[in-house]
Amino acid sequence: MKQLHLLFIVLSVLLSGCKTQKPVTSPSDDDGIITFKFIQLNDVYEIAPLSGGKYGGMARVAHIKDSIKTENPNTFMFMAGDFLNPSLLGTIKYEGERIQGKQMIEVMNAMGFSAVTFGNHEFDIGEEALQKRLDESNFPWSTANVKHRSNGEIKHFTKENGHPVSGSIRLSMRDDDGTELEVSLLSVTIDSNPQDFVYYGANLIQEAEFMYNSLHLRDEKYHPDIVIGLTHLRVEQDRELARQIPELPFIMGGHEHNNMLLKEGNTIIAKADANAKTIYIHTLTYNKSTKELNIDSHLQPIDERIASQPQVKAIVDRWNTILDAKIKEVVDNPNEVIYQPETPLDGTDSANRGIQTNLGEIITHAMALSFNDKDIDGALVNGGSIRIDDMLAGDVTSLDIFRVLPFGGNVVKVTMKGSLLIQVLDYGKSKGGTGAYLQRYNFQESENGSWLIDHKPVDINTNYTVALSDFLLKGFDIPFLTPKNDGVVDVYEPNQKEPASDIRKAVIVYLKSLN
Repeated sequence: MKQLHLLFIVLSVLLSGCKTQKPVTSPSDDDGIITFKFIQLNDVYEIAPLSGGKYGGMARVAHIKDSIKTENPNTFMFMAGDFLNPSLLGTIKYEGERIQGKQMIEVMNAMGFSAVTFGNHEFDIGEEALQKRLDESNFPWSTANVKHRSNGEIKHFTKENGHPVSGSIRLSMRDDDGTELEVSLLSVTIDSNPQDFVYYGANLIQEAEFMYNSLHLRDEKYHPDIVIGLTHLRVEQDRELARQIPELPFIMGGHEHNNMLLKEGNTIIAKADANAKTIYIHTLTYNKSTKELNIDSHLQPIDERIASQPQVKAIVDRWNTILDAKIKEVVDNPNEVIYQPETPLDGTDSANRGIQTNLGEIITHAMALSFNDKDIDGALVNGGSIRIDDMLAGDVTSLDIFRVLPFGGNVVKVTMKGSLLIQVLDYGKSKGGTGAYLQRYNFQESENGSWLIDHKPVDINTNYTVALSDFLLKGFDIPFLTPKNDGVVDVYEPNQKEPASDIRKAVIVYLKSLN
C-alpha cells in the first residue's frame, strides 16, 4: 500500500507539471501596457503558391504566424473577406459535389484563424454551400449589416452549433505582467452581391455606427478597451466609416486587391495584396492608463524564401493532387510558364463586366484562332466566364489560365445573320455591370453607337461566322441566343484535336504562339 501511495503522489506531481498555468502576478507587477500582434489577410482565393511557386501560399503564412506566436502569445490572425470564391479548385467536382471553398475552410481551420468577415464573393457559392462552409469552420464569422433571409424571416446566419454570425467579435488577452485587454472587432460587408438568401441592411455605415454604440452600452461585465474594424468594403467606404466613427483607431480591410496603408482622420486603414502575395503584420501597443494605441504595420511579402508549415502544407498538397489530376486531363504541364505580359492582364470582375479588357481581348482572339479552319469573323465571351477577379502579372502559367476560366467548356463556331449579331452585341452592351456583358474580338463600336466588324458596318443581310463560348449558345446569359433562333444558320462543334475543344486550351495554345 505504501508503494501504491508513493506512486500516486509521483504521478500527481508529474501531471500537475503538465498543466498550463498563468504566472502569478501582483497588482504592482502590472505596468498597464500590453503589446499584441494582428496578422491580416484579405481576398485570398488560392491555398497554394502561384506563378510556379513564386508568391503566396497559405502554408507559408502559417509558418510566419506560428513563428510570431512563439514570441508573443497574444497573436491573432484575421481574414478581411473573400476567401470561399472564386478559386479554380472550388469549381471542380469531388466526391459528387463541387468543392466550393471546402479546401479553404480546411486550411484555415488548421492555421488557427481568430476571426473572419464576409466578403461579397462568399455569397457566390449559394445558400446551401455557404451553410456547409459555416458549419465546417472552427473560427468565428462577423458582419453587422448582412443577415440570412430564409422562409420569409430575416435573421443572423448561424452555424449548426448555434453560434450566430454577429456584428462584433470579442478578443481577450493578458500579458506576462498581468495586463489584461478587451478588444472588440466591428465588421461590415460591401452590399454588392444581391442574392435571394442575403439581406443587406439599409445603410451599412449606419449599421456599423449602431453596432459601435451598442458595444459601449453593454453592462459592466464587458466593456472593450478598444474597438477595431474588420471590414470588406471599397476604400472610399472605409474612409467614410472612419469619418462617421472617428473613435475607431484602426481598420483592417479587404476588397481592393492591392496593398495600401493610409490614414483618414485619426483612423489607420490597411489592406494587403490579394492571394497572400503579401500579408500585414500589425504590432499594436496599448497603454491602459493614457488610452493611447500605437500601431506599427509591416507589409510582409510571401514568397519562395519563406518555409511552409508542415501540417498546412500536407493539406494543401492533398488538395493540389486532386486539382492536378483534373488539369492534366487538358494540359500536360500546369506550371509551365506560357506568357509574360508587358502590362498586367486585367481579370477583375468590375472591369470584365463593364469594359473591354486586355484579358478579354486575349481570350476572344484565342477563340477566333482555335479551329483548324480559322475563317472566323469575330469572337465573343461573356465577362462572367472570367472568374479570377485579379490582375495577372509576371510569369503566366497554364494553371493561371485555368484560374481565369475555371469552368472551361467548348468554343463553338456559329454562323448567324447580321440582324441577330447586332441583337447579341446590343444585349451584351446593355448588361454592363453583370456577367452577361460581352468581351469581344474584331468588333468595334462606331461613334453613333452602331456595330462594326473588322471596322466595317455589320450588315443585317450578311451571314457572319463568330466563335462563341458554348455557355453563351445555351441561352443562359442571352436568353434568345440558342441554336433554335431563326438567325442561327449553322453551328459547328469542335473535334478533340482542335484547341476549341476546351476554351482554356485555346488560350494556352494562343499565348504560347506569341513567344
